[in-house]
Amino acid sequence: MSGHSKWSTIKRKKEKTDNARAKVFTKMGREIAVAVKMGGPDPASNAKLRDLISKAKANNVPNDNIDRIIKKAAGEGDKNTYESIVYEGYGPCGVAVIVEALTDNRNRTAADVRHYFDKYGGNLGTTGCVSFMFNQKGVILVEKGDLDEDKVLEDALSAGAEDFSAEGDVFEINTGVAEFSSVCEALEGMGYTFLSAEVAYVPDTYTRIEDEENRKKMGLLIEMMEDNDDVSNIWHNWENEDEE
Repeated sequence: MSGHSKWSTIKRKKEKTDNARAKVFTKMGREIAVAVKMGGPDPASNAKLRDLISKAKANNVPNDNIDRIIKKAAGEGDKNTYESIVYEGYGPCGVAVIVEALTDNRNRTAADVRHYFDKYGGNLGTTGCVSFMFNQKGVILVEKGDLDEDKVLEDALSAGAEDFSAEGDVFEINTGVAEFSSVCEALEGMGYTFLSAEVAYVPDTYTRIEDEENRKKMGLLIEMMEDNDDVSNIWHNWENEDEE
């Protein structure tokens, strides 16, 4: 483990999604539809779709919605053509940022992302400029509540998890990318519910922002990215985000 909890980030996202659930459902629906069109509607043979279903459930997307999106995409009911694009850049004070987008207009999305970086003291970089600082892992967060830590650890490892830690109010379970879906399914079968479950870009190292003004700019940069309909995920290595 990095020793740095991302629970503050997830908690802020959760609070935000509670107030903008429709937007979250729309973004998740778009990701699922693209996965279906690329790999088919059967999650047993479409690993990306399996991962997104786990993520959607953790974001409280109802099963009926998920099934409807899959059927619509499989039946070509959605004629929009989206492409997946990953942008990389730097925020204030050299914070590394990765932005995942699904867009039907590459030029519009690129212009928006560049504008956000420029406006808030960062800059859009080239492919590979920051991604080498991250590793992709499955990250599952479970609320501690009255759960026994040793029991959760035992269950996580038996489900195939690679790593486990107690971070603030949550247990954080890490998996390999290939094992993410099976670990989610195994833990769900044991009765666990997730605060968050997704394949994430996890930083190798983190960057602190000491200046209050730059912390504010970095917070606004993230907020603008998250509010953009084309942006599905934003990852970064900002260490003291919770002080923003």
